[in-house]
Amino acid sequence: MATRGKGRSWFRTITGVLMALVCAVLLYQFWLFAQVVWYNYRDPGSSAIMREERSRLREGNPGFQLQYEWAPYDKISRNLKRAVVASEDSNFTEHDGIEWDAIRKAWEYNQRQEEAGRSKMRGGSTITQQLAKNLFLSSSRSYIRKGQELVLTYMIEHVMTKERILELYLNVAEWGVGVFGAQAAAKHYYNTSAANLSASQSARLAAMLPNPRFYDSHRNSNYLNSRVGVLTRRMQMVDIP
Repeated sequence: MATRGKGRSWFRTITGVLMALVCAVLLYQFWLFAQVVWYNYRDPGSSAIMREERSRLREGNPGFQLQYEWAPYDKISRNLKRAVVASEDSNFTEHDGIEWDAIRKAWEYNQRQEEAGRSKMRGGSTITQQLAKNLFLSSSRSYIRKGQELVLTYMIEHVMTKERILELYLNVAEWGVGVFGAQAAAKHYYNTSAANLSASQSARLAAMLPNPRFYDSHRNSNYLNSRVGVLTRRMQMVDIP
């Protein structure tokens, strides 16, 4: 009888712990959903990636300040909107936030790269997924973080319009060492505003997005120059909100 009672006690303890964990996860998801609703109406003063990068840069320079300035959607050049969609997510206006086929192809490519001992990896993320990561998560790579990114992506697509998603993304995207958002990028690279970016300038900024810290100091690489030419032709064929 004592053994049976002890077994029940352990069962109740484990069940209680599991229920507590489930409740904690659900509360965290509810809190994230509330944040998504908030950002649908309020512009963020920073993002998770911005705070992470600021902390990293302040390790070597305690007084470092990020370059960041909010630009409303109608104050961002249509050239840049088209170039970014053409570069990052050509089906942006059509999908519901996630393109599973692109994720599968990226995973297969990355597996081949790992087997060959190469470090270059490919992402299959949509603009909405990138926004979820930049705004709420981190640059770390793990299955748990990716799973949370997918959940956030569905939340964002359910709450926000495509225009708001693109507006937020263009304002929190990283464009260089400590450079965030279209307005800061326009000033940093071209000494102009996000509203006045030309087609070629926009194509170059969009081409930098996969590796902005590298291209900040390698602005005339052969790959970047060739990519600009491709995007300049492609950007007129995509839809933007």
